[in-house]
Formats: sequence, structure tokens, C-alpha cells
Amino acid sequence: MAFCACLAAAAAGCGNRDDFRYTVDQFADIKVIRYRVPGWEDLTLQQKAYAYHLAEATKWGYDILWDQHCRLNLPLRHTLEAVLREYEGDRNCEDFKLFEEYAKRVFFSAGVHHHYAEDKFLPGCDVRYFRELLAPYTDDVALLTAYCYAPTLYPQRRSHATDGDIVRQSAVHFYQYVSRADVEAYYASVEDKDDPHPVAYGLNTRVVKRNGQVYEEPWKIGGIYSEALEKICGELAQARRYAENGRQQEAIDLLIDYYTTGDLRTWDAFNMTWVQETAGIVDFINGFIEDYNDPLGRKGSWEGHVNIKDCEASRRTELMAANAQWFEDHAPIDPRFRKQAVKGVSAKVINAVCLGGDAFPATPIGINLPNADWIRKEYGSKSVTIANITQAYELSAQESPRNVLEEFAWDRREIELDKKYGALASEVHTDLHECLGHGSGQLLPGVSSTAMGEYASTLEEARADLFGLYFAADPKLVELGILPDAEAYKAAYSSYIRNGLMVQFNRVELGSPNTEAHMQNRKLIAQWCYEQGAADKVIEKKVRKGKTYFVVNDYAALRELFGKLLGEIQRIKSEGDYAAGKALVETYAVHIDPDLHKEVRARYAALGLKPYGGFINPDIVPVEKDGEIVDYVLEYPDDFLGQMLAYGEKYATLPVSTDE
Repeated sequence: MAFCACLAAAAAGCGNRDDFRYTVDQFADIKVIRYRVPGWEDLTLQQKAYAYHLAEATKWGYDILWDQHCRLNLPLRHTLEAVLREYEGDRNCEDFKLFEEYAKRVFFSAGVHHHYAEDKFLPGCDVRYFRELLAPYTDDVALLTAYCYAPTLYPQRRSHATDGDIVRQSAVHFYQYVSRADVEAYYASVEDKDDPHPVAYGLNTRVVKRNGQVYEEPWKIGGIYSEALEKICGELAQARRYAENGRQQEAIDLLIDYYTTGDLRTWDAFNMTWVQETAGIVDFINGFIEDYNDPLGRKGSWEGHVNIKDCEASRRTELMAANAQWFEDHAPIDPRFRKQAVKGVSAKVINAVCLGGDAFPATPIGINLPNADWIRKEYGSKSVTIANITQAYELSAQESPRNVLEEFAWDRREIELDKKYGALASEVHTDLHECLGHGSGQLLPGVSSTAMGEYASTLEEARADLFGLYFAADPKLVELGILPDAEAYKAAYSSYIRNGLMVQFNRVELGSPNTEAHMQNRKLIAQWCYEQGAADKVIEKKVRKGKTYFVVNDYAALRELFGKLLGEIQRIKSEGDYAAGKALVETYAVHIDPDLHKEVRARYAALGLKPYGGFINPDIVPVEKDGEIVDYVLEYPDDFLGQMLAYGEKYATLPVSTDE
């Protein structure tokens, strides 16, 4: 899939300045960060105008994700906005401060479910106070209060239950009045498994059942999200006037046509054109793309992203892309699953300009698109590493007095290894994951891209991570000049095992399973390798003064384990072996040792750090002279809640009725 949620490390870009603070807000388990945009001043006026209108197209999708997450999110958001704008009572009392913190959490997650864990979080203020606060601003105060406070009402955005109906148990607004059996039977009746160019059935629709009939309602102009999509298309049309080349214009024309018709063949045509456009400096993502939020792995969450190429930093990723066939040929997988001719792999380092939808406020540090396996095989893929986001994470972390490495690394050797190589090793692993990992391998004829069902995202992220981990230790990277020596990869290995077996669980509430796809992928890999290498102590669990550590003793043996697991997961995907994929995820990815979990949470809490980060966008401001726009300048706001309220006021498009 497209988005990589690897741990961030330093990246090339602009330096920190004494008068620019990256961390702008902290609440609950979240830190909000600003990011700068290196290279903006080097753009031409035409390129800036192109980016500006693409950014506006991104912002006009603001409401869509809120509705996709749950049907009650927009009514709640508009009520919260009204209170925050208009309330004239005591804003300094403890209950109002707790209400404001809850509102920030809702804005950050585009709803009442945690943006990462997907479980509902509850307000900290008294329920009677909350009800009285909302009452003047909504006719649905009882329903919205219950929605916020009742733990059993829409408890999870995407259900991870191993029993019951995960469609009915999920809060997402992708389905109405249907069961999992209804949905699966419907798609079984419409899919053509023999089609060599299958469309992504269900990517841009809601499935409903009325009067005993199951059918789809499309997300398109004239259908669901019509007004938002009309605004998006209007800005795309404006952007087209400033496109850098004809292929960019062709891609925009196809995207507008897709939003107008809802035709998934047109979506494929757009992706084929978009992936072949590699000459421009400004690029974008806009659409119903990633299916992580859907319990059945079909529905695309809306997202937008505008970025500019970092030409100097892209040399490393372009070198990887130029050698893509070598990596494919040497992958430790069955030759039947290798691509005989890798096509169209393009890779670059970018700087984000505007984030939106499912990429905002929390955002990836790497992207690989398109998702369709047959398009990847025949036309290639675009892979990017987002340098200024990675850098903002790092510079924000430097503003904190304590760090995770010193707490969870076993000894000074491990710490010094990370300090010497960690940032570069992490970047290279991300590059390999995005530039080559997601685009590697192929399905056997007749195998559906949806064969892995609800386990697809976890297994695909594991596959790409393993590809990156295996090749990070290959001498080829030193030969190409990507890594400085044969020791550098070890920092990535130690960090990955530390995080996968231990550190990342600071993000999970005590007693809860590990449910997020990227976290599941990391635990699956680390736990499987730990157990498979136990006899030889490839990875060793050590305890010192009551604290647990996981130490890599044999890096070469660990690489072999990574390769073995990559071979198996590629087989599972290529053959469509659902049962084996399920067994891997359920055995190694879900369950957390309760004693270790408690320990990790306590140690992390003592550091005083926030486990999650997200961003606010810079404002792109047109500069006029004599009635003409002569420039577009960037301004960097430092008020998270202010930006959320401004977006809600300017870019609101969808009705907020609580009725179905």
C-alpha cells in the first residue's frame, strides 16, 4: 500500500532557526508540529500557482474523511466549533479546559476514534457540563452526548474483533444496514476474477441495503460528497491552467472526469497517466485511495497531498530506482513471484506543501502509489520520501530534554551506533520500503488483489518492510554509495527490533490488543524473528534493574530470518493464501505481553514525551499588485485549534444531519 508510518529520523533540508519552534501544541498523547517547505522560493510563479490551487483542492476535501469515519462526526464537529467560537461563559474553569482538550483530540482524529488505535476516546469533563455546553448549539444534544460518552456506542472505527460481524461492529460510514456476508456476496457477484486489469471494486462507494436489495451509492458529483467534489474539481481546473506539462494536464482532466462519473476505469486511466508523469517539480495526490480504514479492505479514505521535489536529495532514491531490476532479481523469494521486467519505478525525495484528508494532521513519511498491482506491473509506481516531515519530527524531538534511545537501548555501543548511522539507516530503509518494496513481486494469474481481506494492509506493510530490511544489509548499497560502510545497516536492525518488540506499545492502552496495520506489521516481523532465532539467541531478551531490553546478537543471522519471512509473505500474497496470512497476523502481530506492556508504558511515561505527532499546514498566501497576483508566500501558523476552526469555517461542504 501507499503510506509508510516508519519511525522518523533526520533528513536533508533547511536548518533549525532560533526563532522557529517546531512544536506548537501538546495535549493528551499528541504533539502538534509545524513543518517548513525548503525550495518554495526557488519555484517559478507558475509553479507556485499550480501548487496553490492543488492545495485548495486538497483543503476542499476536509469534510469527506470526517463523514467516512462515522456518520455522527460532522454534526459533532460543527457543534464543537460553535461552542469554541461563540461560548461566552467561563473558559478558564477546569471543565472547559477538559472540553477544549477533547475538542482538539476530535479535530486531530477527524472524529471520536483515536487516529491510530481506532478506539473511541471519551471527554474528560463532566457529562452534565458537556450536555449543557452543547445544548444552545444543537438540536441533537442527547444523541451527540451519548455518542461522545457511551463506550459501547460505535466503540471502534474499524473493528478488529476475531468473532462477530466486523462490518456491523465498525463505526465507519462505508456501509449501511448490511452485514459482512451481504457485502462479500455482493462483490463476489460483480467481480471478474479473470480480468487481467481488474478495477478496485468498491473503492469509491458506500454499500447499502434497502428493501432486501444490496447496492452501491457512488462518491461522485451528483452522488455522495457531491458539493465537496465540485469544489475540488473547480480548483483542479484552476490548477490545470498552471500545470508544468501536458501530462499533468491530462492527469487532471482524467481525475475531474473520474470525480464526475465515479467510473473506476477512469480512475485507473488517471493513475496510469499520473505514474508516468515524472518531469514536473510539483506533484499531488488527490482521491479515495487507501483502504486501511475499511474492515474489509476495499473502501478508499479520501486524502490529498501537494509536494515539491527536492532535486539534490532525490539522487539516492533515483539510484535505487535505476537498479530496481537488480533488487527484484536478488530478492529472497520464489522466482515465480518475481517480476521478470520491472517497469516505470520512479523515486524521489519531496517536501510537503499541503496535507489533507487521511494524510492530515497525522501523515506518512513515505508514499508509494498507485495501489493496483497490475498498474504497478505494467506501468510502474511512484515512490517518495517526505524529507521536510521527517526533519520536522527530528527537530521537534530535539526540543525535548529526554529521548527514547537512551531509555530503551541496551548499552552505549547500541546508542553510539544509532547516533552515528541511525538517521541515514532509517531513511534508507524507508526508501527501500517505498521505492522498491511495495512495487516488488507479482500475483499469480487468477489471484485477486483483495484475497487477503482484512489482513491485506498488515501483510503488505510487512512485505515492504522486510524487503527494505533484507536489502539494507546488502553489500550492493555500499557499492552504490547509498550507505557508507558495512556497519551502517545494523543501526536500522537494532532500532527495528527495539521498536517492534517493545517501544511502540507505549501507543496502546493497557489491556488492548495491537490493532493498527503498521504496528501489527512491525510486531509480526520482530516477534517472528525473535521466536525463530531463539535457540541461537539471534535476538536476546535481557533484563537489568527490572528493565527489559531486546538485543541483536547476530545481525547476519537476523538478515537471513528477514529474508525467510519475506519469502513466505510474498508466497502468501502471490498465491492468495488467506488462511496462512491470517495465521501469521493472529499469531505474531496482535497479542501483547501484559507485563512487558505495563513496563513499556511506565518507562515511556517517565520520559514526559508524546507518542504521536501530527502537523499543521503552512498557509499559502497570494500577493497582489495592481490587481494581479505577483507571488505566493508561505506563512507558518502556530495555532492548531485556530487552523482547525478556520478550515471548518471556510471548507465545510457536507450537511450535518444526524438522520440516515
